[in-house]
Formats: sequence, C-alpha cells, structure tokens
Amino acid sequence: MAFAFYFDNTRCTGCRTCEMACIDYKDLTVGRRFRRVIDYEGGTTRSDGSAVVSDAYAYHVSIACNHCANPACMKVCPTGAMHKDKLGLVSVHIERCIGCGYCTIACPYHAPSIDPDLQQSSKCNGCAERVEAGQAPVCVEACPLRALEFGDEGELLQAHPECSSDILPLPDSSYTSPHLLVKQSEAALRALAQPGELANYPEIQNNIGISND
Repeated sequence: MAFAFYFDNTRCTGCRTCEMACIDYKDLTVGRRFRRVIDYEGGTTRSDGSAVVSDAYAYHVSIACNHCANPACMKVCPTGAMHKDKLGLVSVHIERCIGCGYCTIACPYHAPSIDPDLQQSSKCNGCAERVEAGQAPVCVEACPLRALEFGDEGELLQAHPECSSDILPLPDSSYTSPHLLVKQSEAALRALAQPGELANYPEIQNNIGISND
C-alpha cells in the first residue's frame, strides 16, 4: 500500500488554513513552511474599443512533500538520512543528517529545507505519527473546504478517477512519480494552453523549486 495526498483544485480558495495548521502543529519558526499554497494566474483583460474582454484566470495549489515513488532527495543523500519509513513516507533520520542541502537542490518540489537553527534537513513527514494512529495529517483535517484528502493511493484513485498527478506550475510528475493526485479546475486546464506566472513568488521563494522567469 502507498499513501498519497489528493488535492481538489476546484475547491481550494487559497485560505492557507492548511499552511497555518502545519506551522502550528510542527511548531515551525517564522518564514518556514512544510506545506505551501501557490497562487497561479494568467491571461489578460483588455478593451476592444466597445467592451472589456477578459480571458484571465487564477487558482491556488496546496503542496507539501509528495512522498514520491522515486524520491530524488533519497538518491542524492550521502548519509542515508533521507529515507522511507515503515509507512512508506519519506522522512529524515536527524541523527544521520549532516545538513549538506543536496536534498533541497535535488527535489523538484523543494520539499526539504535546512532548519536554520539545527542546520539539518527537515520536511513534511506526512504526519506519520498521526497516520500510524489512524488519523489524517493535520493539514487535511484543517482544510475548511475539504480540498485535501490522504489515504491509500489505490482507494483515492477509485474515488477520484478523473485526477492526475500534474498541475501547473508544479514540475512534470515523470521526474519523481509523486504520490499526489490532483483534480484540476477549469482555470488549471486553461493554463495548459496559456501558461501564467506565480502571483505570490516573494512569499514562497525560499521554499519552492519553481522559477518565475
């Protein structure tokens, strides 16, 4: 069995309750996030002389570690600190981590980050202690719109057959085969033909592996 996150892009309002719940539960310092909300927008609004014409769109993507089937972070870790635990979730052996930062560079989602105080890698561990106790990760439980789910990937696929593992501006899922399932909104589908840009890049630039160029 593989655990996965399911994200319903049609429900997410970008409220950041998932972010705040994670920050509080993990007692993260100011500016650090294990789960992030990306605001993505594109299109134009213009006047054709007689009317205002708009093809603009905007949507939000909630993203954390995807506990990939082929984790890039594990491949480059020189000490074996980055590993899969007994639940199959990607975690960090703190006693083995030397803070080299290779995992933060290799992960296309930049899920791991270096704790500035401990000088060691840290990241979302899927709330493994909660999952082992039969509970959902705190971000899932906190979402007021129920845009997030977590569970057996096969069961989630059965419940949401329309989903994929890709949504802009995230990297192509072929890189690491993330355990992430996404229901794309109409705006996200429009972005495939008319790519946009990150609207909140300054907010999340230290936590993501996505260029805003």
